[in-house]
Amino acid sequence: MGWISLVGRVILALYFIYSGVNHFSNYQGMKQYTSYKGVLAPGIAVVVTGLMLLGGGLSILTGYCIGWGVGLLVVFLVASAFLMHNFWTVDDPMTKVGEKNQFMKNIALAAAALLLLEITDWSW
Repeated sequence: MGWISLVGRVILALYFIYSGVNHFSNYQGMKQYTSYKGVLAPGIAVVVTGLMLLGGGLSILTGYCIGWGVGLLVVFLVASAFLMHNFWTVDDPMTKVGEKNQFMKNIALAAAALLLLEITDWSW
């Protein structure tokens, strides 16, 4: 792997690690938002998704079981795009734009994570 790929991999990994840590450091706010979005067992959902983000990010950073790490991240990103950022259900135009941006970001990050498998010597 070249140094450009390595830098990209580290930046991507740190983004997911930061997001996972944020799930725990901002637990109450995340739990309230998750509850507002109608997710069952919001507290458990925040913990599980925080662990998915941390595990996926650490997997990408260390190169250990990247296939599993990317799998965790893709499941999280696609599920949260459709469950948490369902812009098509929002009436307020400003909120709709924000949710649509978050939806598109999650889908784009899922695609980037999948592309990572192409440029790494990944294993499950």
